[in-house]
Amino acid sequence: MSVTSRYRNAWESFWSEAPEGPGAVFWDAEPMLTAGRHLAHFEPHVVDPGLPMIDLGCGNGTQTRYLAERFGHVVGADLSAAALGHARRADPADRAAYRQLDAADKAEAETLHAELGDANVYVRGVLHQCEPDDRQPLADALAAFLGARGRAFLVEPSQAAGTVLMGLFQGPDGPPAKLAPVLRHGLTPGVVPDDAVPEHLRAAGLTVLASGELPLVTTEYTMDGTRIELPSAWVVAGRAK
Repeated sequence: MSVTSRYRNAWESFWSEAPEGPGAVFWDAEPMLTAGRHLAHFEPHVVDPGLPMIDLGCGNGTQTRYLAERFGHVVGADLSAAALGHARRADPADRAAYRQLDAADKAEAETLHAELGDANVYVRGVLHQCEPDDRQPLADALAAFLGARGRAFLVEPSQAAGTVLMGLFQGPDGPPAKLAPVLRHGLTPGVVPDDAVPEHLRAAGLTVLASGELPLVTTEYTMDGTRIELPSAWVVAGRAK
């Protein structure tokens, strides 16, 4: 199974028009407020930090480059060629490698696993932007990446984020400037039920090793200057010991 052409084309058009530079898109917050916070919860569960690290759904690579400062071999993977173009231009030192990948295609995941071996995987805000029918195939592909030794960290907006997003969409001034392009390209964020992520992982043969809640920080602010944060839930998963 692979993602729908509508979904693929929507992301390609979004990233083709997205401005260059850190913080230019809605979710592209500073790594110390995103991946940095997440690693504090992820690293204690990583069995082998020497494994390759895959930043799945890497977009323009802001978090990928941060991960590459902390792990020896990092691969930023994304469905969109335009997103990877942003990532490569922002990484002239080639701190990370970049790979176009349809993460809902298990065969592609198995091919990458054959090249890299077992890997640790970082997934930030990918499932809620997937078509619902793509979520289990993505979890199955994730299990293929991990193999026997890898660990995965996933973070997604929680159901409570739906109320926050609805308020942003319906505000008197319309959605924030950086959220408007997301909507225009048909990438309306969807809230994944709080119990769905663990269920998808278990159906893929993985065990949830830890979970918790953190705010998902964005690059936008309300009219009073408050940074917009979305309630989110995170999980660490891997093969049972």
